Amino acid sequence: MARVVCVVQARMGSNRLPGKVLRELEGKPMLSHLLERLKLCRTFDQVVVATSLLEQDRPVAELARREGLSCFCGDEDDVLSRYVGAACQTGAEVVVRITGDCPLIDPVTSDDAVRYFLANAYDYVAAGVGTGFPRGLDTEVFTREALWEADRLGRDNASREHVTYFINHHPEMFNLGYYQAPPELRRPDWRLCVDEEDDFQLIREIYRRLCRPGEIVDVREVVHLLDREPHLAEINSHIRQKTV
Repeated sequence: MARVVCVVQARMGSNRLPGKVLRELEGKPMLSHLLERLKLCRTFDQVVVATSLLEQDRPVAELARREGLSCFCGDEDDVLSRYVGAACQTGAEVVVRITGDCPLIDPVTSDDAVRYFLANAYDYVAAGVGTGFPRGLDTEVFTREALWEADRLGRDNASREHVTYFINHHPEMFNLGYYQAPPELRRPDWRLCVDEEDDFQLIREIYRRLCRPGEIVDVREVVHLLDREPHLAEINSHIRQKTV
């Protein structure tokens, strides 16, 4: 069985909301909540945090180690090279990409995306807003060979910053697959990620209502909450996703 490694990109230097990954949610840093959720994934052999070598990102590396996870530190802007370094460090054969601004990442969805990838002959599989999920449940799965090719050939800034940009823009080179959201999670207009202050306000309200000691917030409970109280989803509905 292929060795599956989840690589979480996280750093303090966000342009729109600096320090967001360590912002406190119900008594813990946002990144801690995310990592606790990923530890519940059954398809991962390892979870590793990929951050930068900058002094400001040392707390991110320290948090990862406190959570019992390894950390790879590399170039702040060349995120693709960080993924390559983390994959080499951990001996990954299959890489799962998760971003550090998704404190409601769903272990079930991530596992299902990996299983879908492993059951088919894909080089890359995406589960995200493009396949019907709320933004913030995004999971990408790809072979180490696809990662190596993206690193070798993707020399433009977009490819270095957005990791899978080269893969997604060269379907003639890669066999691309897309894991569709089940009906109960098909809410592509919702934002459950944290890019701006209003994103965080929504997440904080969700955690305030649904967080219970010793448990993760179940994203299906989140769906029920926002369906029942649609005004909550309007808190950040005006935010436009940053594009390449």
